[in-house]
Amino acid sequence: MKKRIIIIGGLSAGPSAAAKARRENEDVEIILFEKSVNISYATCGIPYALSGKIPSRDNLIVVEAELLRTRFNIDVRLDEEVTDINPVTQEVTTLKGTYKYDSLVFATGARPNVPPIKNIDKGNNWSTCRSLGDFDKIMKEGLLEENKKVTILGSGLIGVEVAENIRELGKEVTLIEGVDQILPMWQPKFSHFAQVELENKGIRVVKGSFVSEFITKEGDIQQLVIGNGEIIDTDFVIISTGIKPNTELLTSKGAKAIRNGALIVNERMETSLPNIYAAGDNASIMNTQTKEHDYLPLGTHSNKGGRTAGANAAGGSELFSGGNKTAIIKIFDFTLARTGLNPKTLDLQGWEYKTSLIVAGATPGYYPGQKDMFIEIYFNPNDYTIYGAEIFGEVGVDKRIDVLSTAIFAKLKMTDLPQLDLAYAPPYSGAKDPVVVNGLVTSNYINGYYEEISVEELDNLLYSDYNVQIVDVRSAEEVLKMGMIKGAKNIDLDKLRENLEQLDKEMETIVYCMRGLRGYLALRILQHAGFTNVKNLAGGFITWEMYSDRPSVFDNKKELIA
Repeated sequence: MKKRIIIIGGLSAGPSAAAKARRENEDVEIILFEKSVNISYATCGIPYALSGKIPSRDNLIVVEAELLRTRFNIDVRLDEEVTDINPVTQEVTTLKGTYKYDSLVFATGARPNVPPIKNIDKGNNWSTCRSLGDFDKIMKEGLLEENKKVTILGSGLIGVEVAENIRELGKEVTLIEGVDQILPMWQPKFSHFAQVELENKGIRVVKGSFVSEFITKEGDIQQLVIGNGEIIDTDFVIISTGIKPNTELLTSKGAKAIRNGALIVNERMETSLPNIYAAGDNASIMNTQTKEHDYLPLGTHSNKGGRTAGANAAGGSELFSGGNKTAIIKIFDFTLARTGLNPKTLDLQGWEYKTSLIVAGATPGYYPGQKDMFIEIYFNPNDYTIYGAEIFGEVGVDKRIDVLSTAIFAKLKMTDLPQLDLAYAPPYSGAKDPVVVNGLVTSNYINGYYEEISVEELDNLLYSDYNVQIVDVRSAEEVLKMGMIKGAKNIDLDKLRENLEQLDKEMETIVYCMRGLRGYLALRILQHAGFTNVKNLAGGFITWEMYSDRPSVFDNKKELIA
């Protein structure tokens, strides 16, 4: 009798497991159960289908069920939900029968987390945004054409992508987030950069407020009430407030799981129950840096995990070591990306770290259309191993974050970055790539030539009325055009040496320019002149302007040195 593999779930990990199992073993019987009528579609593409950027619903289908049947000889059972699993007898039960298995791949994914909002059951004009069924509901009968005001609850990756794409349709969009920042995976500074871009494009962002009530009339939500009592008019609500792993069929039978319910698996994707594998959004994976089971629900991990589970269920021997939280999102003209551990997670781990932030052109200044890139790297101050990075910019962010994710995987140090042989041509990069520049800046820190202060640290100093000397080394023309940090003294870098008497050598001194390079040069001049406590503002005035809500001012224009 043939060995039988049963796969539960047909979205991402399940079909990957099925196809790999067949490639691994031509003789095994494979049955795939999917409770809906749809299989293997791109949930991450749904926001872009709403705006028409992906022109058709059909484009979201990755693999047709018939292809799995004919090309891979897989028995695909659509619209047949598995209602029970017996790990002892190795049987699964559906509404149509009971089936024995030799190996089971559990790939049931996750479901939207819908908050307990008063009157949510009385309104029809709301939807989650995670399935083709959700997409169909949002698009049904021209809802997007009829509705002018759309409210999105939740500002994770999907929530922000939905907000952008609905705004692209010309709708009035309000994005509501319960915590004090959007895109909580990122550092507050980079989250703020993203928020500024959303607001510049006309999206209203409300933070630190949960929706407590829907006000409905004749089956439609017309208004919603948020925590501070404000009432917001709306025509349609899209809920994107997180997900819950679908694991109750196994956790009820004793399968081990992490705190949110995602199943604990090893590198072979084996659960704690015999002959049962799990992959996709219902499973945890190993965080390759902390060595702890983590929840990283992304399509990349679903496919890798499914492939590994399918291979091993069919008798193979493959490993999936895990991930390090690499993520990327498009925000209108900008891109925001991250990889590895940032200060939030490093503080939770209790790991010591330093940061290095630069603002550099993604391409050379002489090449048309140069755009700034904000790139911050977090590293071990003792051995300089790279922990993580966050990047914001319009051009080339994807390339740099992938380089740094690879560097983390390879356990490279900041001192290794200047040695990387990265592709160079004017349309793509300067002769010193921003990743290389960040390594060079850190090398200056390591050699004792350089110390920086972050915009967050400076902001805290100014709030505490800390006695510090701030020197703006941009030209007078730049300051007159853009303003400067309140309390700063403007001395043009090119005239700094002849005006040192205006500064107090004994005071802590912070220098800054537009992006950071001239600030570093000023720091070196002051150090050679006997200033012993000098720091450069990381990312310069442009980063301060994007981060701080303090107005840029002139203390006295007459004091500007011409």
